[in-house]
Amino acid sequence: MNDKMVRQPQIEKATEKAEKQGLESADVSKGAIDRLNELRAQAGLAYAAYLKAQRKVATAYKERERQEVKVYKEVERQANNACDEAIGQATRVRERAEREAEEAYMKAKEKAAKVFEESVAEALEVCRETIEQAWQASTETSEKIWKIFQGDAIGKSEQ
Repeated sequence: MNDKMVRQPQIEKATEKAEKQGLESADVSKGAIDRLNELRAQAGLAYAAYLKAQRKVATAYKERERQEVKVYKEVERQANNACDEAIGQATRVRERAEREAEEAYMKAKEKAAKVFEESVAEALEVCRETIEQAWQASTETSEKIWKIFQGDAIGKSEQ
């Protein structure tokens, strides 16, 4: 029994030691699990942060794209305005040129009409003068012929 008695404290001591090691092992396991859980939580947070950053990048990309469209629309508007202004200016130049050409045409037409009227008046005057001269010449010739005829008739009647 003595042996048993000696052994019993040793067994108890060994059991205590094993339990103590088991507790330490459990503490180590619990610590490792806690650490794994902590790392898993950090990974989850990191992934959530990554997704949030990815959404921010997508939002920033869409905002930049929207700004580019806005800039394009503004440039397009300015180009259209410049084009409209250039067309308007060209139209005004054409209208002024047409007006000046019409004025020049009307002046030329008026001058041509005046030259025509002066030429017609001059031609009528020349015609009138020529007819008058012809009438005068015809009258003088008729008078001379009449005088000659009368002179011959007088001369013959006296004979």
